[in-house]
Amino acid sequence: MRSSDILIVDDEVGIRELLSEILQDEGYTVALAENAEVARQLRSQTRPALVLLDIWMPDCDGVTLLKEWAKSGQLTMPVVMMSGHASIDTAVEATRIGAFDFLEKPIALQKLLSTVQRALKYGDMQANTSLSLDKLGKSEPVQELKRQLERVSKVKAPILLTGEPGSGFELVARYFHSGNTPWITPGKPEQLSDAPLELLQKANNGVLYLAEIGQYNRRAQQGLLFLLSKLDRFNVRLICSCSRPLQELLVDPECDNRLLTALSSVIVPIPPLKDHTEDVMFIAEQLLSELIESKQVPARRLTTSALNALRQYDWPGNLEQLKSIIKSLALTAETDSIDAPEVNKVLSQFRHEKPAEETGFDFGLPLRELREQLERRYFEHHIALENGNMSRVAQKVGLERTHLYRKLKQLGVRFSRKQTEE
Repeated sequence: MRSSDILIVDDEVGIRELLSEILQDEGYTVALAENAEVARQLRSQTRPALVLLDIWMPDCDGVTLLKEWAKSGQLTMPVVMMSGHASIDTAVEATRIGAFDFLEKPIALQKLLSTVQRALKYGDMQANTSLSLDKLGKSEPVQELKRQLERVSKVKAPILLTGEPGSGFELVARYFHSGNTPWITPGKPEQLSDAPLELLQKANNGVLYLAEIGQYNRRAQQGLLFLLSKLDRFNVRLICSCSRPLQELLVDPECDNRLLTALSSVIVPIPPLKDHTEDVMFIAEQLLSELIESKQVPARRLTTSALNALRQYDWPGNLEQLKSIIKSLALTAETDSIDAPEVNKVLSQFRHEKPAEETGFDFGLPLRELREQLERRYFEHHIALENGNMSRVAQKVGLERTHLYRKLKQLGVRFSRKQTEE
């Protein structure tokens, strides 16, 4: 288990203190936030194993914060929503976004403890069944990432993983972990300054993984600098991740540039999901399969039109957002098949209108490649819009079905001829 820290987010001081006392008596460590802004900071600093999140708060309601974490790829821990007067629709919406469970106030003691135990167990299970690097797809960006990881695996220096939020940093970091050796991730950055040698002793002959070092305060940075000088003594492989642009850190007065210099010898950038959307359908099916096998969700299947709808999204929260969406779809689907309307309904919560001039196309491409990109997006849009009904798609785009199938095959667009057609 990464950590037993529980973050309680509630604007009522009495409820925060009561829940904190109960959980600390049970042996858990607890952090408290009185509003969404403090919760954002603590989420980045402490990486809690569980969040108890109130729905109604003055500055930002809990559902909006949950949606924000899901979109940015930060919904990597179970979140239990709390409210004394929430509607069923609100609870359903929170579940769709990715909430683990819902507690109604006043919260009964046994209900609280059993829900916390289930949520922490679920978080552990989710971490242990995470997607492996071999299942990230076969696109050129993923192949290049694997080639780079293979090259740097022969180097003993600390490794800095960079990329957008939610890019699957821990998944990539585990590439360097050998079986039957320690894998250590501190629950709080303060451990770097308070007990750096203790961390190194635990990670002896193994891997020490430090997430989001761009969020570290000065004390944690100093602790990390000290720790860097002791790695060889304990034969520890250090892997760090950072989703903040390095150029931004260089001009941040709170950032110690000596640390960036020490970690810049081996930098591995992780490609954002929008750069290899051809892998989205493959990854989505792998994620769903693993969730089913671990009995976290009922048996489900994604239709071809659902997969195409997933591929068309730009995934600002990257892999972590995709994992959250797949779990939400599987938990809330009314039938065994998940179709495009269900996908679009969930994704619509995260979409925002773009100005007309923002096309999303790379005009630096050769004309032929740009045309193929446009055609592929065009056909995927209509397949998703018609829920995979190829008769209606053919009518909509003005092509005979034989010609349409041939064109889709040339463009590499997946479709199903077995779809019921009216």
